[in-house]
Amino acid sequence: MRFSIFALSSLLLSLSACQQTGDIATKDASYLTILHTNDNHGRFWRNSKGEYGMAARKTLLDSLRNEAEKQGHAVVLLSGGDINTGVPESDLQFAEPDFRGMKKLGYDAMAIGNHEFDNPREVLDKQITWAEFPLLSANIIDQNSNQPAYQPYTILDKKGLKIAILGLTTVDTAKIANPKYIDGLTFENPVTTTLRWGPELEKRYNPDFTIAVTHMGHYHNAKHGINAPGDVTLARSIPQGTLDMIVGGHSQEPICVLASGSEDTNFKPGKACHPDKQNGTWIMQAHEWGKYVGKAVFEIAGDKKSLISYELIPVNLKDEQGKLVSQAIAEDEEMLSFLAPYQQKGLAQIAGEIGYVDGFLDGERSTVRFKQSNLAKLIINAQMQAVDADFGVISGGGIRGSIEAGSISYKDILTVHPFKNRITYIDWTAQELLEYLNIVARFPEDSGAYMQYHHISFTVTDSGIENIKIAGKPLDMNKTYRMSINSYNASGGDTYPSLTSKANFTATDQTDAQVLKAYIEANTPIKVSSL
Repeated sequence: MRFSIFALSSLLLSLSACQQTGDIATKDASYLTILHTNDNHGRFWRNSKGEYGMAARKTLLDSLRNEAEKQGHAVVLLSGGDINTGVPESDLQFAEPDFRGMKKLGYDAMAIGNHEFDNPREVLDKQITWAEFPLLSANIIDQNSNQPAYQPYTILDKKGLKIAILGLTTVDTAKIANPKYIDGLTFENPVTTTLRWGPELEKRYNPDFTIAVTHMGHYHNAKHGINAPGDVTLARSIPQGTLDMIVGGHSQEPICVLASGSEDTNFKPGKACHPDKQNGTWIMQAHEWGKYVGKAVFEIAGDKKSLISYELIPVNLKDEQGKLVSQAIAEDEEMLSFLAPYQQKGLAQIAGEIGYVDGFLDGERSTVRFKQSNLAKLIINAQMQAVDADFGVISGGGIRGSIEAGSISYKDILTVHPFKNRITYIDWTAQELLEYLNIVARFPEDSGAYMQYHHISFTVTDSGIENIKIAGKPLDMNKTYRMSINSYNASGGDTYPSLTSKANFTATDQTDAQVLKAYIEANTPIKVSSL
């Protein structure tokens, strides 16, 4: 059963009443409701189970905004970035439906994410035009001017409140984005940037409330591992009071903590969520894909700013049995009509089955960044065959999805390979190969750089790479070996050594998606046991 807007509003008011975290309304105070999402990754349309999608989000946002405004609240809607890459229907249209849809949803600003550099910068320029709201990053610096390459901040005036919003982007973009798309840009330490801009914004605008909208990741207790430091490190590294709130993205998680401050590992959709607070700054993130809308209500009384309530509101999410975890949210008909032509155009571009697989091809993030994957073997087989290579490698982070057992569609291929990387190869002497492996085979687990490989084996020791075999035969120091690799890794992506200037390097015009599609068509049915 689909509930009316009135029923939805009543539910949200009830939830809000149950989520009180501060004092009750104070006389002469102002109130600010902040709504937020992050890591959209092309999900402008509902998924196959009827979950999320911008049309249902529109209904929810309209209801939340109306209820807040009835109570006299100022309302701000923010995104933690990464609108690009994830669903072929969006990717093939350079996320035009997503950015134009966000405009209709009423976003006030967003952080520029690393995936905003998945295409040439001319595409990002177009996306900024489509959005008609600010895409922010103060720490992406143009090397020629030594000034921010994009709008660093925006100032909003809402119901008498002046709200400063500073944008920040993970410095990991420098190593995980395609090098040719970030040429001429420097990614400055966000702490350095905030220490410079925070006082400047305070002096110039004297804002009532200051927010950093970031795409840097939230790592509990600042344990960021091999990733660049994120929101917790930022909050701990700046003077208290510099930022009132961080609206984040990148780590793609619901940020919910216990009273002790440790991660709430029992959080599930529809349950209460208490956001993190570090050094006086609240930190919030709404998982990914528009699965939730985060809603924070602040009371501002002079210099005192109190979080009154917080919710992560599910957008038609379902449990493992396919049952909605909360009341159904109807899709906004006007938004649905706007998005439908984009969805139909995208579907037409990916229509048709190309093959069959008898088991699950595992491209899950928890696999490809930690251990060898059967999907990676299939991908590398295809790339090796395309360039007649002896063996092949790719970084695990370049695999963006899995393929279920059964019929394989072109959409499946484009979900796995959304980046349009070309297939390249290099002819190594055995000594050159040994030196290369001593770098790439050591990339750690839990990183996009983690190496997937096929038709080569080796042992990693403290003293170096040993026992190298290619196609089951020991490395012959007098031979030359051909290695296949995609153009992203070959040009230095994920911190792989750049190969493009080497004499024995060759780039083809074939993309990874084209090559995988052709391989599956030629070799169907694919038998998982043979990979």
